[in-house]
Amino acid sequence: MYRRFHRACNCDDTVIPRLIYALPIEHSWAHSKGVTLLGDAAHVMSPYAGEGANLAMLDATELALAIAGHGDDVETALTQYESAMFPRSKAAAEESARGLEMCFAVDAPKGLVHFFQSMGVPGEL
Repeated sequence: MYRRFHRACNCDDTVIPRLIYALPIEHSWAHSKGVTLLGDAAHVMSPYAGEGANLAMLDATELALAIAGHGDDVETALTQYESAMFPRSKAAAEESARGLEMCFAVDAPKGLVHFFQSMGVPGEL
């Protein structure tokens, strides 16, 4: 497939294919005292939802607010943060998985074109 792609692009440079990694959509973990994760470390997903930077900034904000709101009770703050983060990241992971499928389906880019057409972007298949 790589060679076919390379020829189709008429590329005279080196194309290096990269694997796309993602955690399972409903990934979570049991709370570990004094430790949590945020951003890509907490919810690795493909880039096909465009949510990575947004989730990282929201994670950082929610974690900071939880710590500020619970004073010296860090464990309660971490538990509060994680309980909000897991369902929120699940929705983004689902969206990312749908985007990945649209881009790499057998009939691609048809699904991607339909997606943009459904949003009012003009174009034909």
